[in-house]
Amino acid sequence: MNSDTTTAEQYADTAGRAVLETIRAYGVTAIFGIPGTHNLELYRPLAELGIRAVTNRHEQGSGYGADGWAQQTGLPGVVITTSGPGLQNAMSAIGTAFCESRPLIVLSPGVPLGAEFADVGTLHETKDATAMVGAIAEWSRRVTGAAEAVDAVHDAFALFRTGRPRPVHIEIPLDVLEAPADVSAEARRSRPVPARASGDPAALAEAADLLLAAKTPVIVAGGGAVDAAHEVTTLAERLGAPVLTTLNGKGVVDEQHALSLGSNLRLAAARTVAEDADVLLVVGSKLGEAELWAPRLEARGSVIRVDISPTQRDKNLAATVGITGDAAAVAEALLAVVPDEARPPRDLTAERSAIAAEMRETAPEAVALAEIIADALPEDAIVAGDSSQIVYLALGSVLQSAHPHSLLYTPTYATLGYGLPAAIGARIAQTEHPVVTVIGDGALMFCVNELVTAVEQRLDVTIVCVDNGGYAEIRQNEVDRGMTPIGVDLVQPDWAALATAFGATGRRVERREDIASSIRAAIAEGGVQLVHLPQSAL
Repeated sequence: MNSDTTTAEQYADTAGRAVLETIRAYGVTAIFGIPGTHNLELYRPLAELGIRAVTNRHEQGSGYGADGWAQQTGLPGVVITTSGPGLQNAMSAIGTAFCESRPLIVLSPGVPLGAEFADVGTLHETKDATAMVGAIAEWSRRVTGAAEAVDAVHDAFALFRTGRPRPVHIEIPLDVLEAPADVSAEARRSRPVPARASGDPAALAEAADLLLAAKTPVIVAGGGAVDAAHEVTTLAERLGAPVLTTLNGKGVVDEQHALSLGSNLRLAAARTVAEDADVLLVVGSKLGEAELWAPRLEARGSVIRVDISPTQRDKNLAATVGITGDAAAVAEALLAVVPDEARPPRDLTAERSAIAAEMRETAPEAVALAEIIADALPEDAIVAGDSSQIVYLALGSVLQSAHPHSLLYTPTYATLGYGLPAAIGARIAQTEHPVVTVIGDGALMFCVNELVTAVEQRLDVTIVCVDNGGYAEIRQNEVDRGMTPIGVDLVQPDWAALATAFGATGRRVERREDIASSIRAAIAEGGVQLVHLPQSAL
């Protein structure tokens, strides 16, 4: 027997395999990460299990790629890091998933059992990796055996299905990871989906009474409502209630629907609609300052809040009636007591005009450019945004999304470098819809290495780089504070040439009138395309 055969037999059924078999049993078909010295037994079973391994060029990109994949599949994204620096590189993505309530599983090896806090200089030695990640994740566990690791996977899926979806981290000590797994085949199978909580009957009845008596009800839908699009839309129609969404809830109601006022809560004109409601129904949103662009929403009428987490129900706005439960289940329960007929919809012409006027007044140049870009995109495109002015000042409002997860974005954590890896993940998850990322030059430089990931994976992804010469908003912030701009006017590469060097196709647009046609041509040609919009073309 040669050494290769011996090695294969030695690692035939390790804890690493048991964990990945369990994850595969729940339907996950892709993982994102970078192989390293310590995590190889997490990689060994992937091909056999039919799991696609996507090798990013930085673990931050792995986390954002997993997030893009998760938003298209409804399953948690999975990231494999190596110990120490690999795990630390993923921390921004873990923080993002926590703030945006996204389901993410991060698997990493750790120092062997008994070697905790040894501080003896082993490779990738980290003082306390579990505590490090636990400071920003929903939970972080260092397991002591294969069975415990498998149970942690089951606990993660139970959380994602019944609680607020947030990132979890499972650290598997190296000696446990590589040891034979004493875990039965039955234990590795997926567990039944727990029933969705539909709320306390008394609270539901009180909420229904308020809604039935309301003259000017309004609905605000957040990221917690993305799986309740049908129910929320039907409820809005029966109540004749206008619907506003957060950016994380964008598309819960088709934004071309007669009752939709879009994802415009950052605008005072939109917030006024919600504040003036005699009954405000908030579904799956904490109404955070980062989404509102204001300290809080000031409701003048009664407030009904629906949230999967009881600790979120009164945050930032106290509830008259609070209902703890799954958004879709609660909305369905409310529909059971609301008459099965639609009220005449309110005429929202004045409200739409006020919102549009404020948007244009706030950022006229960005809105005009966003309209050109949006007009060039196919109606069914998945658009990954970044924390770039073109997105948060304009495109997030200008884009009309028919479904949730049509705009991938991080409005709360607002990190740079999200757009391109998220687009990669979205494209790997599905090939039905074209995928485009719209990203500023500053943000793209945070993730430009992922261009080669997209090329290597042979994806059709179009990158629209809006180049304003660096960190334009921060430059303006400095000027507004009476500072001489410092550290914000950045040297630019030849973006088209850089894309070509990576094996993609680079396009530089010289005239504003060529922007739309260049984007359309890039999407139609396929492959990895970068369309550079320099300041001279804007």
